[in-house]
Amino acid sequence: MKLFEILKQDAAGMYHATEQLMQMVDTLDWKPSSGSNWMSTAQLLHHCAHSCGMPLNGFVNEGWGVPEGQSVDPGSDGEMVPPLEDVPAVTSVDEALALLSADRELCMEALSGVSDERLLTERSAAPWGGPPRTLFQHCSGMIWHLGQHKGQLFYYLKLQGKDVNTMHLWGM
Repeated sequence: MKLFEILKQDAAGMYHATEQLMQMVDTLDWKPSSGSNWMSTAQLLHHCAHSCGMPLNGFVNEGWGVPEGQSVDPGSDGEMVPPLEDVPAVTSVDEALALLSADRELCMEALSGVSDERLLTERSAAPWGGPPRTLFQHCSGMIWHLGQHKGQLFYYLKLQGKDVNTMHLWGM
């Protein structure tokens, strides 16, 4: 099995589980009541739908195509996270699902046919900083970036009293 096939398989599973969790959302304005600086569910869904394919495509094709209102450059304070009021949000679950589908397509297209040699030998630093890593590490990292936010969505649903369990978390 080629490395790009492994990445595609990992991404497919992550997108599948994220889609199933998104379909369980029935309120977009909810966010945890304790602590601070939480995204609303609408903001989290938007972020999930842009957290893998767009940045993965940026690494593979060296073209970032950042959606309007978003940036890959750290702010003047070095932080990647915009103020909470500036975080984009979806207006519906259907919009989130459509955006996630488009992100999935972009991810799969970017991964199709990338050679093992390129995945293992091409090294770069992310535009937001950090040490140079292999293309494989960057691609895997973007898949797990979606996974991190999928887990966040899982806990948002759990905190709302939804009947979710480990099987939902892993898309089974």
